[in-house]
Amino acid sequence: MEPLLWAQGLVKRFGALFAVRRVSLALRPGEVLAFLGKNGAGKTTTVKMLASLLLPDEGEVRLLGQDPFQNPWALRHLGAVLEGNRNVYWRLTPLENLVYFGVARGLRLGTARKRALALLEEYGLLEKAHTEVRHLSRGMQQKLALLQALIHDPEVLLLDEPTLGLDVETALLVREKVRALAQSGKAILLTTHQLEVAEALADRIAIIHRGEVVLEEEKGALLARFAGDHYVLEVEGPLPGAVLARLRALGVEGEGPFLFRGDGEALWAVLDALKPLPLKRVAKAEADLLEIFLKVVGHA
Repeated sequence: MEPLLWAQGLVKRFGALFAVRRVSLALRPGEVLAFLGKNGAGKTTTVKMLASLLLPDEGEVRLLGQDPFQNPWALRHLGAVLEGNRNVYWRLTPLENLVYFGVARGLRLGTARKRALALLEEYGLLEKAHTEVRHLSRGMQQKLALLQALIHDPEVLLLDEPTLGLDVETALLVREKVRALAQSGKAILLTTHQLEVAEALADRIAIIHRGEVVLEEEKGALLARFAGDHYVLEVEGPLPGAVLARLRALGVEGEGPFLFRGDGEALWAVLDALKPLPLKRVAKAEADLLEIFLKVVGHA
């Protein structure tokens, strides 16, 4: 499947400092790419280049096959939510903001107003349609930021920390909407420090460190690769000392639940050592994205 957005060899310098070094990314229809990194790693600089807000020193960006730096009208295919409060005008109302951005991105006035009202109702903001944005809560402002990115129904979304600072209910709503948008066929780049959000939503993971992409992989394969051959075992009741000694000789760690770092074949010896004690659970251990992120960044 052809990518809707791709970047090849992006480089950005600020004086003698390289903020981004040879970053290449591709976004395909219906997928969420989580773009992760520590503060200062180059995430936001990369997103700004993808959104044509920052001219790269080297490299190319293509949006539905077009160069947005040469043809700015290609940006009608793109919607972006940037970190912070720079996404909407504070002295306009939500309705005014959405109509303004809709018309600016090529919608007719009537179409923009109709779509704005529908989005405000869908996201629970219709009652605040005529309230100036500066008087809205942080959660409402963040939802409105997402709506301004959606008003023209773009094929590609760049979401920079879309759930940052939101209450639990609003954050869950935004997560559900992002998942639904991907399922509808949109290509989504998601940057976040909330790794549980990335793990819940992403199809692929890319990690940037010191301006370079040091890992890019499909999420399921990545989690499986880092999980390795580790097994978690839980037993009913306390273990007799002799059984515990046999487990230790086989390399079993922990005090319960127990961890066995070995393959499925070697696991049979552990299970034999536990007979006839009743087992509560035997399961392959799973890695989480936080653990993987720390390992990858620490190694890099």
